[in-house]
Amino acid sequence: MQRVSRARVTPGGEIVAGLCVLLGVAADDSEAGADRMAGKVARLRIFENDDGKFDRSLLDVGGEALVVSQFTLIADTTKGNRPSFAAAARPEIAEPLYVRFCEALEREGVQVARGVFGARMSLELVNDGPVTIVLE
Repeated sequence: MQRVSRARVTPGGEIVAGLCVLLGVAADDSEAGADRMAGKVARLRIFENDDGKFDRSLLDVGGEALVVSQFTLIADTTKGNRPSFAAAARPEIAEPLYVRFCEALEREGVQVARGVFGARMSLELVNDGPVTIVLE
């Protein structure tokens, strides 16, 4: 995920400030994991307080989240020059988990904009910081 001052995905949605979450779903991911990850994203303290310290969460700052499914994050590049996506969940498994994650994030109180699952998309963002965090 990246802290952003704005982000837009086409086709899909747009946010003004908060987080752009690039979500890779692996074959062994679960609904419980999607729920846990949504809670972590909502509460991770990566926004500065008045002293410039990372002490505020997305919920604390009233930020939004743009969530974009990105199976290429699950790439294995250990052999050869062509990435393997064998560990990525098949679309019929990945899409419900993507939806579950987005809905869980909304239940946490975060306004969520989404990309279109499985579509070729164009993503524009202004990284704020820059701050980029990898969660697994």
